[in-house]
Order: sequence, then structure tokens, then C-alpha cells
Amino acid sequence: MNYFTTEPMHHIIDTLQTAVDNLGVHETLSCVVLNPDCATSTYAGSIITYNRTRYIYRGYKAWVDLAQLLRCRMLTPILNHDHTVTLHFQKLDIDDSFHHLDVTTPTEKYGTQSHFSKINKHEEPAFVAAYLKALQAVHISQRTNVLNLGINNADEFALIQNTCNTFESISFTGIDYCDSAITAAQKRFQNSPNVTLFRHDINELHTLNLGCFDLIVSIGTLQSSGLHFKPLFMSLIQQYLRADGAVILGFPNCRWSDGEMLYGAQAPNYRYSELSLVIKDIYFCKKYLQQHRFRVTLTGKEYLFLTATRISKSS
Repeated sequence: MNYFTTEPMHHIIDTLQTAVDNLGVHETLSCVVLNPDCATSTYAGSIITYNRTRYIYRGYKAWVDLAQLLRCRMLTPILNHDHTVTLHFQKLDIDDSFHHLDVTTPTEKYGTQSHFSKINKHEEPAFVAAYLKALQAVHISQRTNVLNLGINNADEFALIQNTCNTFESISFTGIDYCDSAITAAQKRFQNSPNVTLFRHDINELHTLNLGCFDLIVSIGTLQSSGLHFKPLFMSLIQQYLRADGAVILGFPNCRWSDGEMLYGAQAPNYRYSELSLVIKDIYFCKKYLQQHRFRVTLTGKEYLFLTATRISKSS
């Protein structure tokens, strides 16, 4: 077991990474460090002395971040009899993920029996807090006609229903190409006549004669491999958004593996997080919207939310 006192973080990373590389899936490694509760309002890197032993202080957030970088989950720390704690890191099964699965029915990759269906983004604080901020920014309670592309089982409508007191006065339209997901969503909102859900290919959106909306939402969908991202995005703004409309786009900046949401988009041919593609797409949308007189903000962490609202002519 490693016992860390004044070793710099780069040394700890190298030491533990080597140990993790030699672990099997779900095996654990342990290390003893200064109990973070020994100090408050203290920045990482501060030197603290206990019983004539010097320690570099680091809070629990630093250790949780390190666990994620090592592709581990941090288990409950064990308080020792002195001023130290024993940390336990369990190696994740990175291949236990919908990202790696090949399915015989492509439309069911995100269906109710899929690995993806186990994910509930709305119980992840980093996601739900950013999404709620985006809804507040577009004044969701004042909207009348909302379109969501890639609605899946309608979690995003359910969150609005639970947090917006004008939900029943807003018309919601959701579209997804997955049969089982849309069926589940329709059952979920069977008593909500203001919610209309379609099983449909977003590439063929024009065949539905939807009309225009004052809010368009799409989270983790427009960048899908089967969609033509830039032409689709521009057509949404030009053909489906009202003059006073707003937009919320969610760009995944994470991976889902073995029950964990891991920070950082991962591009093909890279073993580590590489953000070029997601930043490129966000920049394209931001620039396009600003050229069309939208005020654009970017928020979030594991999911990056682009929120755009029209700038009035009087501004």
C-alpha cells in the first residue's frame, strides 16, 4: 500500500497509474493520505504538519478527480486512528458502455432494453443543474411551442413537467427514431394531451409538416453519425424556429462506462479525452447564431450547453 506525504501530484499520478494498469477490472488499490477534514479553507499544495510529519494538503475533490483520470471509482474512504485516511480506487470496466456495443437493430441502440437505457442523466448534478439553467435562460415558462429532437424516453420533458408550473399550457413535440423509446415515452405522457411524440427519422423532418416553434431543444443528438450536422442545424434555425424563438443544444463532453459519467469527449483513434470535434461543432453553431442576431452562452461541464435567445431589434 502506498503512503503519500509530500510527494508531488505528478508522482502520485505516475505511481497509481502504473498500479491501475496492472489491475483487473473491478480490482482495487489503496493508498494512505492526509485526512482532508484536518483543514478547511485550504488550497491543495499547502503544507500541513502533524506529529512532526509534513504533508501536502489535498481535498476530497482532488482525489475524486484523480480517480476519474485513472478510470476508477473512488470507494468510501476509511478513517484511520490518526490524521490520515485510506483511499480505495476500483478499476472501471471501460468496455461496459453503450459506446462500444454493436447492435443488430441500429434503431434500438438507445432502446428500452439497451445499455443506454440504464443511464439517467437527470440524477447527475453536473447535467441537471446546467440544463435547468439553460431552461431558465430561455424563459421556459413563457414558451408556448417546444420541439425536442432525440427525445428518447422523454426525460427532458419530464424534468420540465416537474419544475415548470406552466407545463400544461405549453405544446411539446418530441421526435426520436427508436420504436421502444418512443413507445415508453408515449405511455409516460398518455395523460398529457399537450405532448405529441413521433417515431421518425430526423433526416426526414420535412415530411411531418411540423410548423414552427419558439424553442428547439436537442441534447446529444445532432452530432450522431447518421445525421448531417451543419445542414440539419441551419435548416432548424431557418425553417422551424419562430422569429422570437430560442435554442438549447447539449453537446456531450463525457463517456458513460460501468455506471460512471466520465468527463471528456473521446474522439476516434485517441485513448484520452480530445475535444477538437466538439469545440469545432459548438463554434460553428455559436458563430452561425450570432450572425443571425442571437445572444449565445455556453455553460456546463460533462455536457456543454449552448443556449441562444433572439436579440430584439431595439437592443
